[in-house]
Amino acid sequence: MHSVDVPCRAPTPTGGTLALVKVGVLVVAYEAQDTLRWVLDRIPTELRSQLAEVLVMDDHSSDRTTEVAHEYAAGGTDIALTIVRHDENLGYGGNQKAGYRYAIDHGWDVVVLLHGDGQYAPEKLPDMIAPIVDDEADAVFGSRMIDRGAARRGGMPLYKFVGNKVLTKAQNALTGANLSEWHSGYRAYRVAALAEVDFAKTSNDFDFDTQIILQLLGAGRRIDEISIPTFYGDEISRVNGLAYAAKIMLATVRARRSSAALQAELRDVG
Repeated sequence: MHSVDVPCRAPTPTGGTLALVKVGVLVVAYEAQDTLRWVLDRIPTELRSQLAEVLVMDDHSSDRTTEVAHEYAAGGTDIALTIVRHDENLGYGGNQKAGYRYAIDHGWDVVVLLHGDGQYAPEKLPDMIAPIVDDEADAVFGSRMIDRGAARRGGMPLYKFVGNKVLTKAQNALTGANLSEWHSGYRAYRVAALAEVDFAKTSNDFDFDTQIILQLLGAGRRIDEISIPTFYGDEISRVNGLAYAAKIMLATVRARRSSAALQAELRDVG
C-alpha cells in the first residue's frame, strides 16, 4: 500500500496514544561530524518530547562524530539522547543489528532508522511512526519513488535511479511484493516483528536492508510505504554499486527458491 506525500503530522493513533507506545529513533552514524547536529535539530518539535530515546550509534568513525553527539547533549536538548561508539567498525548492517538488539533489550515498541548524514528527512518521522502505532503496519519504508520524477528532482544520480527501478522491479517479481522501492534506508519497524526474525544472521554490509525485507515478507509481516523527499548532498557514497546489486539479487533469488521449496513440501504433505 502506498501512502501519499502529506505534510508532517504528529501521530494520532486510533487505538491509543503515542504516550503509551515506547518509540525510539536509531541514528546510524559514520563520519557524520558535519551533519549529525543538523539531523538531530530537525526532529520535529511536537515529537521530540514523546520519543522514549534517540540512540546515536557511531560505527567507529575516525572524525569527531561521537564528540559532536556529546556536545549536543551537553548543550541542553529536549530529546533523551543516548550515545554509543563501537570499539570497531561493524559495517552498515552490523550497526543496525546492534541498534535493533538495543531496542529489543530496552523494551522499545517501535524503532525508526535515521541516517546521521542527513540523506533522509527527520521531518517525516511522525509519518513513519503513525502506521505502526495505528496497527496498520509492522514496518514502514520511506520511498523516494512514489512521486513520479521526485527522486531525480531531488538529485538522485541517473545511474542510481535506473538501478533502483530495475532492481526493485526484479525483486518484486521474484517475491510477489509490490514495493515502490526496496533500497531506501529510511525505515520504521515494530520491534516485536524484528524480534521474531533472525536478523542476527543477516549481512553486516549494505545488503542487510534487502535481507530484512525478505525476512519480514517470509514472516507474513505487513509493510507500508510513505512518500519521502530525496536529498543528495555532499555525503560520500560508500556503496559499491555492482557488488551491492549482485549481493541483493543473490539473496532475493535464494529466498525465492526457499519459498518455492517450502510450498512444494507443503503440497506433498497435503
